[in-house]
Amino acid sequence: MVKTVLILPYLSPSLFLARATEFTPRTEAAENATIVNGFILLGLGAGPALQKLIFVLFSVAYIATVLGNFMVIFVICQDFRLQSPMYFFLVNLAVLEILYTTTVIPFTLRMLLAKNKKISFAGCFTQMFIFISLGGSECVLLGTMAYDRYVAICHPLRYVTIMKLSVCYCLAMICWSTGFLNSLVHTVLTVMLPFCHDRRIKHYFCEIPCILKLSCKDTKLNEMLIFFMGGSMTVGSLILTLVSYACIVVAVLKIPSITGRHKTFSTCASHLVVVSIFFGTVIFIYILPNSQSFSDQNQVISVVYSVLTPLFNPIIYSLRNQEFQRALVRALQI
Repeated sequence: MVKTVLILPYLSPSLFLARATEFTPRTEAAENATIVNGFILLGLGAGPALQKLIFVLFSVAYIATVLGNFMVIFVICQDFRLQSPMYFFLVNLAVLEILYTTTVIPFTLRMLLAKNKKISFAGCFTQMFIFISLGGSECVLLGTMAYDRYVAICHPLRYVTIMKLSVCYCLAMICWSTGFLNSLVHTVLTVMLPFCHDRRIKHYFCEIPCILKLSCKDTKLNEMLIFFMGGSMTVGSLILTLVSYACIVVAVLKIPSITGRHKTFSTCASHLVVVSIFFGTVIFIYILPNSQSFSDQNQVISVVYSVLTPLFNPIIYSLRNQEFQRALVRALQI
């Protein structure tokens, strides 16, 4: 009976837990265990005051982007005069931009205000898949829109025959499915990677180059696929765009009217500026080799193509178009 009294205190749960915690080291590994089911987004690395300013700027940009692109969709869909291939592709671009920014900005706004920067594995990889899918689709769509303008200006008599409705639907499906399949490959291969150590993403959203840096496994296969698959799609669309506009410039130089030349050159120049910014930043982030971890410079570049380009596209492609401006006035007078 005496032995029982002496042994029981050592078997009490409270003493067992206290003894166990004595041998639990408070290391970085223990801290990482608290986020074993997700990642930590470090954001833009700004101070509290600057984060509030970024919150305001991102909020304004997001609202303007959504309203601007919804306006483009509404005006084109309700005006029968704008039922042409060019405006059909503009509607697709506007839908892409709304989804593209909605994938990133609302979550980023929440992260700017929240103390808990955690994102689950499912949430992170879902965001990454949708973002890459829409970005790839936009690359192909911009090349398709440039080709459409080439046919309209260089082959006006054959335009209706070449760009008939069935062809437009087929090209749109190719744009969306290409981005989807490209993203599916990258996402599946990234999900299969083990993440053993640091789970802190030095970015404000789940972008694939940042996630690959957290894996304790060799990611050369992933990087090669990004280079070859993403590179062929992005660079191929860029080449198609540049060749199309080069042919347009050659055709415009043959126009005797100086006013007609100036109008066409102005339109092409504005399109090329937006296209160059979008493709240039995407190529810099995803295709060019990166020897260092993501820096503040890389994050700023990501802001350009994930926030600013969707904001400027409706202005450049639609609001500077006189035909669209007249349609907008008619819509406002209803």
